[in-house]
Amino acid sequence: MLTLPETITRPAQAYAFIKYTVPMDKVLQPADEGFPVLFATLAEQGIAPVGPAFYNYRRIDMATTLDIEAGVAVAQAGTPTDRVQFGTLPAGRFVSLAWHGHPNKLEPVTGVLIGWVRQSGQVLDMVERSDGDHFACRLEIYVTDPDDEPDMDKWVTELAFKLKD
Repeated sequence: MLTLPETITRPAQAYAFIKYTVPMDKVLQPADEGFPVLFATLAEQGIAPVGPAFYNYRRIDMATTLDIEAGVAVAQAGTPTDRVQFGTLPAGRFVSLAWHGHPNKLEPVTGVLIGWVRQSGQVLDMVERSDGDHFACRLEIYVTDPDDEPDMDKWVTELAFKLKD
């Protein structure tokens, strides 16, 4: 089930993340191995997440690889490690929608959102290059906590893509 897309304003937000470059068939690798490392590092530094875990797709080339950040919002930056880095998600206008269902069914949902952006005359904050589409911020936010709901068909995932200013 989809909600209707909407344009929202998001404030800048500190976040912790682990970078990955993976082929499309390994898109779950950051979740499977990255999120546990990320949350363990934050716990060691006494930093609590202030929102759900997310993927931030920085570069997408469906034929080769994706640059993904497995991340989570935090109240303040910590000390970077060899794996975990800290940054700031940009403030601005985002187009957003929620998907109620299994996260592996998000590809057509993403298509709906991008189609709505084009139809509404808005423009995503991205640059097309020979090595793929580079995004200022393209979030796939896992609103549902897996500890609370193990049935992934019942999950809620929010897509939030930054629009050009």
